[in-house]
Amino acid sequence: MPQIQRLSQQVINQIAAGEVIERPASVVKELMENSVDAGATRIDVEIGRGGAELIRITDNGCGIALDELPLAVASHATSKLATADDLFQVHTMGFRGEAVASIAEVSHLKIRSKAAGAESGGEITVTAGQASDPRAVGAPAGTQFEIRELFVSVPVRRKFLKRESTEFGHIAEQFLRIALAHPNLHLTLRHNDKGVHELPPGTLLDRLRSLHGALADELIPIEATAGRSRLWGYVAPPRVSKTSRKSQHLFLNGRAIGDRSLQHALTEAYRGLLMVGRQPVTFLFLEVPPEDVDVNVHPTKSEVRFLDSSSLYRLVLQTLRAKFLSMDLPTAMDGGGLKASSPAAQQLDLPATDQLEAHQDLAAWAKRALESASAEIAARPRDERPSEVARQLEQAAAAYEPNTTVTTNGESTIGSHDSATLTADEIAPPEGASARDEAADRQDAAPTAAEVAARMHRDAGESTRVLQVHDTYLVFETGDGLTVIDQHALHERVMYEQLRPRVLAGRVEIQKLLIPVPVELSAEDAALLADHVELAQDLGLEIEAFGGTTVLVSGYPTLLAKADPAELLQTVADCVRQADRKTTRRDLLDSLMHSMSCKAAIKAGQRLAPEEIDALMALRHLVDDAHHCPHGRPTALTLSREELDRQFGRLG
Repeated sequence: MPQIQRLSQQVINQIAAGEVIERPASVVKELMENSVDAGATRIDVEIGRGGAELIRITDNGCGIALDELPLAVASHATSKLATADDLFQVHTMGFRGEAVASIAEVSHLKIRSKAAGAESGGEITVTAGQASDPRAVGAPAGTQFEIRELFVSVPVRRKFLKRESTEFGHIAEQFLRIALAHPNLHLTLRHNDKGVHELPPGTLLDRLRSLHGALADELIPIEATAGRSRLWGYVAPPRVSKTSRKSQHLFLNGRAIGDRSLQHALTEAYRGLLMVGRQPVTFLFLEVPPEDVDVNVHPTKSEVRFLDSSSLYRLVLQTLRAKFLSMDLPTAMDGGGLKASSPAAQQLDLPATDQLEAHQDLAAWAKRALESASAEIAARPRDERPSEVARQLEQAAAAYEPNTTVTTNGESTIGSHDSATLTADEIAPPEGASARDEAADRQDAAPTAAEVAARMHRDAGESTRVLQVHDTYLVFETGDGLTVIDQHALHERVMYEQLRPRVLAGRVEIQKLLIPVPVELSAEDAALLADHVELAQDLGLEIEAFGGTTVLVSGYPTLLAKADPAELLQTVADCVRQADRKTTRRDLLDSLMHSMSCKAAIKAGQRLAPEEIDALMALRHLVDDAHHCPHGRPTALTLSREELDRQFGRLG
């Protein structure tokens, strides 16, 4: 049996480093928390090559005395605890005394600091655990940690680091968590000598405006108390949601935490207000007496244990539910900066010119799709003339013909959005042609868009009289009863089936922009997209990094011309983040196409012109599965004639 022996301090520190220092982001988190505990009002973070080459954190806190520098890099040395009882009343961000020693064991570390009131500063260097003697140097008040060649003494760990942009994305995420937890601090973040964030001190709402822009003006304020615990912060209205919990920010006494019980409370609070699979956006702060919470249950302090978790669960759930019940969520809210949250109300708020433009684009899209599909049914018998509704569709398609001048970011170029768009000459008969000649020409020609619409309705035994209800549902009579269609779900299915074969075949038509559109994203999302430029290209999105958190969009899929570039990029980032290692590239592309089709489809609450309704109804017969949207929701519900008679007492 092997002999029991005491581990060397070097091995102990490397084991601790494996628990505490997972990646460069862990170093940033630990050292920024130390700066917060030191009473700093400004913290500057500089990163080189994703943190693998350089991490420099400078603060203006209380500093470290020259004779205490050796203790600062020693294992289990701290100024934040004195007795074991202090573990149950932790008021600081850190308290273990492991972080700096662990960092020093696996990197080249230099600490330069000047304590408040000292005549000069001090400096100490540690190379892979071997510390130099401290020496006096000139230094400003505060402390600077400089870490180079992270994991230099454990090259195996260094091999497991991801791409530079990915690692920086994790660093930016930790930086922003501390920025949200402490909005009173002046924080800066630089990467490879380029500024990423400059966050001046202010209120939490000021910080949210700096990081999330217009979303901050739509947030709902939350505040409640229960016993000695207090809950406050902001939550997004139900119409703003994400596909993951990444945007659920929960802080306990200034510390970012993850707690399954409280996350479940958030899910329950939004139950019935969000679609399945969507997650709320929250920025919530819990203030709990330190003795009622144990933060010493995880090496990175990311998990905690509450003395009475059930009361905090009820506090979160009841506070949010009571707030939502007191508000008129489907309409408008006063005072909170919220516009009408229902899509229908949002549509009514649009200027008339914007509504007309949306209708024109949809009509142009529908006409192009129908014309391209007409060849599929050209062989069908034409024993009837087009119905009046079909003729209206053809006339409207000509009336809604987009101008040949396409304006992009103030620049104009001659051409159309799509080479498949018909010109006015193709719609109108040649000058001087007789009505008989025109009729003869049309007899041998392929069916027009209007005739396709009418033919589809007749073949399906459906009435061409379609009623739009609540600007969301399309209701029409069938031979068997009554059918109600969700216009968004159906259009989403159509968009998906048009996009999918083109993406998989690598033949996505791309609309080039004369002037690229800048899109601001989070640092993590910008880093993700930088790593997946080729994936975006497969989808028809032409993007490039522009510095900091800005991404330039220079082209997008023609089929998704009405989609917001920022939403498309966010969708790509969300899907890539959620994909695990077992997800194949094709599965990821398919998931992205689902989400992009959803973003580009007409919305619930969007009023459609009659010709748009007819075009959409016709296209439902050209898709493989018109009964479900790509996410699995039904596109149509049918009420049979027998059920109608039974409900009105006509049976018997």
